[in-house]
Order: sequence, then C-alpha cells, then structure tokens
Amino acid sequence: MDFLSILEQGLIFGIMAVGILISFRILNFPDLSVDGSFALGAAVAASILIHGGSVFVAILAATGAGFLAGAVTGVIHAKGKVDGILAGILVMIALYSVNLRVMGRPNIPLFTVDHLFAAKNGHLIKILLFAIAAKLLLDLFLKTHAGFVLRALGDNTKVVEGLGVNPGNFKIIGLGIANGLVALSGSLMAQYQGFADISMGIGTLVTGLASIILGESLLRRFKFIGATTIALVGSVVYRLILATAIHYGLEPGDLKLVTALILLGILILEKRMGGKYARV
Repeated sequence: MDFLSILEQGLIFGIMAVGILISFRILNFPDLSVDGSFALGAAVAASILIHGGSVFVAILAATGAGFLAGAVTGVIHAKGKVDGILAGILVMIALYSVNLRVMGRPNIPLFTVDHLFAAKNGHLIKILLFAIAAKLLLDLFLKTHAGFVLRALGDNTKVVEGLGVNPGNFKIIGLGIANGLVALSGSLMAQYQGFADISMGIGTLVTGLASIILGESLLRRFKFIGATTIALVGSVVYRLILATAIHYGLEPGDLKLVTALILLGILILEKRMGGKYARV
C-alpha cells in the first residue's frame, strides 16, 4: 500500500469532513446538498484551469461556488420553510445539471494543464497547508460571536431567538461555509487525481459522516483534541481502512457498500455502548 497517497487523499477528504462537521455537528442539519457541492468544486476548478485560469483563481472560485450552493440550501430551508432534508435533496439534484453545464461534458481531464499538483513532488506539503488552514480558520471563526451563535443554533434555536438574532440567516451562513469547504475539497481532489467527473460527489455525505464518527470513536476520550482535528484524523483512518480492504482483494466498485457497512457498524456499536458523540 502507498501510505503517502493514503495520507494525502485522507487529508483532502478531511477538508470535506470538516465542512460536513459544520452542518452535521454544529447546525444539526442533514445537508444532502454536499454530494453536489463536492462535484461543483471540481467542475468549477477544472473548467477554469482548462481555459487558462490560475490555480489560485480556480480554487477560490470553486470554494465560492460551494458557499453559494450551501447558502441556497439554507435559503430554501430558512426562508422557504422547506424541510432540511428535502431542501438538500432539491439542491443536490439541481447541482447535477449545474455541474454538467459548468463542465460542458461529463468529464474533464487535467493531465495537460498546469494545476496545483502538476509537479511530481511536494503534494503532501501543499495538501497539509490547505488542511491546516481550513482547520485553523474554522476554529478561529467558531470562537467569534458569529461562531458562538452558530454553535448555540444547533443546540437550541429558542436561545438564539432570545438573543434577538435571526436563526435563519446564521443557518444560511453556516451551510454556506460547510459547502464551501466541501467544494474546496472537491477542487483539490480533481487536481490531485487529474480529472473532474460529474459523478465524483456521489456518497460524499456518507463518506464525511463515516470519517467524523470514526474519528470520534477513536479520539473522543482525549478531551484536548478539537472536533476539526478529529474529523481530519478520522478521514485519514477511513482512507486507510478502504485501502487495506482493496489491498486484500476488495473490488473498488464495492467501496460505497463498505463505507455504508463501516458507518452502520460504528453506529450500532456506539448505540450498544451507550456512547454520545462529541459536540463542537
């Protein structure tokens, strides 16, 4: 097994897991639109790169597009009074068409264009910089007034309303940040693997949840480890489990099934042990 590749992919997907941490743990919101946001980030970045755009612009635009997608989900839910799960499904379905329109075709190869990982060396350092930056910036944001409001919003909406704050507006912002991070992860993964594909976001939510819950199961007892670090570590461990399964003969097409089984096993085990997941 290529442990360096496992670590690199684990950290890229870890950024996605940190994004899902916001919606799933902080906002207590089952945001299914992340499946579309991951592919959206890849689509936007790839489209800009093949048209001669810079890597910085491609990544920034991808992150911004993801933020807008998450904000749309928040608006549909908060302003349109649509159930959260349904709002996410609607945006996820819409993003399939949007992504196809952005790309112009189902797949964009990036092997002949200049991108973040065009050079053969230094991949891990670049990925570490993005992962650490995403973690630290989110940690800092959660310590601000807006961050405290978001954390309170997931626990008790009535408390937030009592502070004279519109909870819907903060939910829109939170979902925007979450999907922005997911799209950032998608843009990095497209460049890492050398192509963007219309279907690459399928199973993003389940993969992110598996990473978060796996990390919590392993590191929850260590109170000094933050939730964002837990998400990153859980993602790396999750990738290691999948790589080990493939190494011992599992077909790549079975990975989604393995993901579902891993998540189901952890949930059942935690339920029987009476465990409680860590809150941010």
